[in-house]
Amino acid sequence: MQTLPRITVVTPAFRSAATIAQTIRSIVSQDYDNFEYFVVDGAGDDTRRILQEHDRHITWWSSEPDDGQYDAICKGFHRATGEILFWLNADDMLLPGALRIVGEVFAQNPGIEWLSSLAPGHFDAAGYYSGHGAIPGFSHAAFLDGYFLPGIANRGQWIQQESTFFRKSLWDKVARPFDGVRLAGDFALWCDFQRHAELVGLTYPVSGFRHIAGQRSEDMAAYMAEARPALEALREHFDWAEPMSARRLLRTWPFRRKAKSTQRVRPSYTGKRVERARMRDPDAHWALGEHVWLP
Repeated sequence: MQTLPRITVVTPAFRSAATIAQTIRSIVSQDYDNFEYFVVDGAGDDTRRILQEHDRHITWWSSEPDDGQYDAICKGFHRATGEILFWLNADDMLLPGALRIVGEVFAQNPGIEWLSSLAPGHFDAAGYYSGHGAIPGFSHAAFLDGYFLPGIANRGQWIQQESTFFRKSLWDKVARPFDGVRLAGDFALWCDFQRHAELVGLTYPVSGFRHIAGQRSEDMAAYMAEARPALEALREHFDWAEPMSARRLLRTWPFRRKAKSTQRVRPSYTGKRVERARMRDPDAHWALGEHVWLP
């Protein structure tokens, strides 16, 4: 029987009394024994009472003023004893079986440093699961091209933070996580991770973002103002300018003849994804493989 890694889950909270109970239940009801759960609340409302009610299910929690969401996440990760780290905001939820899937994937694929779902889930404001989207793949080149920061590329996708898990050893390589950001901390962290390891796609949904009117994430102008400099710094780090982009374009699929015209197929990207080797076998291995995809 395989040994599954310890997972540390951190929930940063602020004025979350209306939703955090559902978030907590989605975590503590997981069919996975080897995890610890920390909640760091900024003490803005009645969340403390709810944490007291769930005290026996939470490894550690605090309710006191802090310096915002990312300060709270760092406080939680500072206490982490898990090999795998993950944060889930106080209005989002894990899907049943999520931690077991993640634990098995990391245990069976020691070369994976960080992982995110290619099927990002969604909840409506009432907490009902409304389905999941589809991301064609992940790729270091696509990230540098801005595909995962919609508004930079002609088309694009978000890397769903609620579905992203990473090794503590990767987190420890980031000298100053979330430095200088208040809103786009997730994307800034992905930029830091890209300096060290390739993101791997998981074909199964594991979590979901809850859509509520008035969320901080609706302020896209402020988000992009923080995210764009992070991407530009990463591009500079890898010297990702026209010459390198041109080299990627040389790897595009060949011309196709269509009627009397010549049509160029969009550039392809190559990345990695992990999926169940045999869906009908309950003991199937999580197989990691190369994946070529079109944006």
